[in-house]
Amino acid sequence: MWKAGDLVTRKSYGNDVCFLIVEVDVESETAILKGIDVRLMADAPFSDLNNVTEDERKQFEAQENQARSESLKLIQSRRAVEFEKRSLRKEARFQSNPDFFERPGRVLHLDGDGTYLQKCLNMYRELGIRATGHHIQEAQMPSKVTGFLEKYEPDILIITGHDGVIRKGKDWSDLYNYRNSGHFVKTVVNARKHARSMDDLVIIAGACQSHFEAILDAGANFASSPQRIMIHALDPVFIAEKIAYTPINETVNVYDVVRSTFTGTDGIGGLESRGKYRIGLPKSLY
Repeated sequence: MWKAGDLVTRKSYGNDVCFLIVEVDVESETAILKGIDVRLMADAPFSDLNNVTEDERKQFEAQENQARSESLKLIQSRRAVEFEKRSLRKEARFQSNPDFFERPGRVLHLDGDGTYLQKCLNMYRELGIRATGHHIQEAQMPSKVTGFLEKYEPDILIITGHDGVIRKGKDWSDLYNYRNSGHFVKTVVNARKHARSMDDLVIIAGACQSHFEAILDAGANFASSPQRIMIHALDPVFIAEKIAYTPINETVNVYDVVRSTFTGTDGIGGLESRGKYRIGLPKSLY
């Protein structure tokens, strides 16, 4: 008998993704699954499930660590190049007074999954980004987002959690054919009432298989998922990092932003947006 907490894969998908069972329905012999490293909620019949052995779990974990390490190397390499560019700019602007400090954009991260949220907060710290996170169920996000925006006044807002297409083969343009895309859309709409300019507040929204077009039309700068594929738990973080460290007088290169994610343009898309990185002076002694 399958039970909540079991690690499984799905036979029908080639056992490609590791899931955690969060709920079981014994009568219908169906399990509700949550991706371990992808932001996907799905259901599957008991007959489609395979138990994940300890060796398989370690293999999934090793693959995840390798992908994460490669992404960090790419970010560090890009930052080194951008640092040299900024150094040249600083030399021209601050040669008479080099006593300056740097301030990347601030992030408010609302996540429907507490485990993923903690992973993201750890990554923000590793990347040197000031971030505040709150675990909120997707259905509650529309009513709570304004209060959080008024409290923190962030430069970048991330709205994410879990999502997924409910009925395969149905109309992908139907917002009601998604688990949480409707909640993400309403949250973006309410956030835009607080900050109407897409340059004042950069919004990144969506999860696995989310209704990309509806979320973008609601006012998001970046959204998932153009090809209705799974996105990685850290994809929103890598987009936020690029925006946070792009100078405010520059437009973020959309291709560079999307390339910084695990899933690329199939998983994430968006609009040209200004960066949130600022230089200030003087540097405080305290």
